[in-house]
Amino acid sequence: MISMTTWVVTITILAFVIAFDLALAILRRNKETSVLEAAFWTIFYIGAAIAFGYFLPHWASVQGRQEFFAGWLTEYALSIDNIFVFIIILGHLHVKKEKQQLVLLLGIMLTIAIRGALIPLGAVLITRFASVFFIFGAFLIYTAVELYRGSSDESEWKEGRIVANMRRRGIGTFSIALVALGLTNLIFSLDSIPAIFGLTKNPYIVTTANVFALMGLRQLYFLLEGLLKRLIYLSKGLSIILAFIGIKMIFEALHGVGVDAVLGITVPEVSLQFSLGAIITCLVITGVASLTATHGIAGAE
Repeated sequence: MISMTTWVVTITILAFVIAFDLALAILRRNKETSVLEAAFWTIFYIGAAIAFGYFLPHWASVQGRQEFFAGWLTEYALSIDNIFVFIIILGHLHVKKEKQQLVLLLGIMLTIAIRGALIPLGAVLITRFASVFFIFGAFLIYTAVELYRGSSDESEWKEGRIVANMRRRGIGTFSIALVALGLTNLIFSLDSIPAIFGLTKNPYIVTTANVFALMGLRQLYFLLEGLLKRLIYLSKGLSIILAFIGIKMIFEALHGVGVDAVLGITVPEVSLQFSLGAIITCLVITGVASLTATHGIAGAE
């Protein structure tokens, strides 16, 4: 059980880091982020997440460490896929390079706020209704199928009615971009929250894994911008991960209602170690396959 003091200290430190990133984005709002700067901050935030997970057993547990890394990797991979959608949206709206980082950071902060509201709701549902795992699992499997089918169409983005109406009313590009990212973040949050609850039910792990996965995305955006055409199998890999977690949640739901066998077949219990290994393996295979398949594109560029 995580103490209130641990919660307060953790939230305070994370809030300070986010505030620092916001201040940096505001101070540099008229400057374009270089690849070197983006790489430095991306490595810094990834290192911070790894350090947090490594030392987590000092105030949580060894299982908490495994849950954190499984959740953080899943959320980070989903965030990378989201970034590619952000690249398409900001490019479509013709947002100036020097203005993009402030739009991105405000959008990321909005995402943290949205997930901050959804995480307690998810925790309450899971605590009171064990059968909600059936709904979450089915939703993740449905999302995985849709993501797999639509992964080849990531280069296209169409304006929604809200964005189109804002444009007709003469609202500025900056505001339109912020609303577009906000709506996109809301949709992405509906996928990511059930996904991490399929790996851990600990609200502290869910919260920290989400925040660490979102920290540094502003810099990662500028680092990954040139890889948009290369990570062609990322969405397919993510669809497999979401389907795996969805099936795992349904297995847990069956055990939760006392069903240990279906049609004479024992319902397996998927360990956290197996889940973590499956997620890492899927991400590595996806990344290597994408970069290998697009090697000619990199050479041409």
